[in-house]
Amino acid sequence: MFIQEQLPHDQINDDTLSFFKTIGVDYLTVNSAPPGIREGKDLTDYWKDLKKLTESHGLRLMNVAATGWDEVSLALPDRDEKIDAWCTLLRNMGTVGIPTLGYNFKPVGNFRTESVPIGRGGARYSTFDYDELMKDPPHHPDKVISEEKMWENLQYFLEMVIPVAEENGVRMALHPDDPPIPEPLGGAARIVSTLEQYHRTFDMVKSDSNGMLFCQGCVAEMGVNVHEAIRDIGGRNKIVYVHFRNIRGTPKKFQEVFLDEGDQDMYEAMQTYKEIGFEGPFMMDHTPRFPQQESTFWAGRAFAVGYMRAMIQSVYR
Repeated sequence: MFIQEQLPHDQINDDTLSFFKTIGVDYLTVNSAPPGIREGKDLTDYWKDLKKLTESHGLRLMNVAATGWDEVSLALPDRDEKIDAWCTLLRNMGTVGIPTLGYNFKPVGNFRTESVPIGRGGARYSTFDYDELMKDPPHHPDKVISEEKMWENLQYFLEMVIPVAEENGVRMALHPDDPPIPEPLGGAARIVSTLEQYHRTFDMVKSDSNGMLFCQGCVAEMGVNVHEAIRDIGGRNKIVYVHFRNIRGTPKKFQEVFLDEGDQDMYEAMQTYKEIGFEGPFMMDHTPRFPQQESTFWAGRAFAVGYMRAMIQSVYR
């Protein structure tokens, strides 16, 4: 089993890669793409150099995480130009041998409210409270779009890019809305908020390259049985990789907590991944914010990676 961790492109260096190797990370994700991606620049040489650097530390460059582009989700006038750029990225990845691409499809990003109460040891937990949000609901008039139009735009996108992904040996992994509330927030409809919506997405373009980034935290936020969801999506061979994350609360009022203290039985979850034949990778995604600012990046990741490694060794071995 494998553990994956992420860095923005401008933080990938010998020090950070050495740290990842030290704490037991296997795979690297680039979660903030380098300049030129959106313009369709051929970055094959960049990815080759990055792969060489990553491998020099005993890691594998496994994944690129790309935020969905408004031009595509909102069908702006230069949509086709941006889809061409996306296809260039897929071809570059195929050439270099980077097998997975995580992405989202939402014009308005994640929603959170004030991070209270304080967690254990003074840590702050990312918090969402729907009632609090609705006291002053966010609104983005330039991003208002209906559910019907969002579905139409997603289908157009997938029909253009999935054949290119398939041709280049890349699996695309769609991240859920966060929070996964299937109603307009900020003016934009949200169409990746339920498992049924994922089923519809898979049926749009039937391909192994059309998959899911199984964010376990977001699935828990859906209010469904997480273990049954793993069986559902995993049984369709659609889990590309996992955000192994825990929450505490309800779909409309929750906190992102440390892996060992949330509502989900993470050991049972790991057993369920094994049951369906999933072999990773698993990755942390988010960590609570430590009161000691300098510790947030390093300590949170080390704790999560150690916890996942113990779970993997306990269940898979």
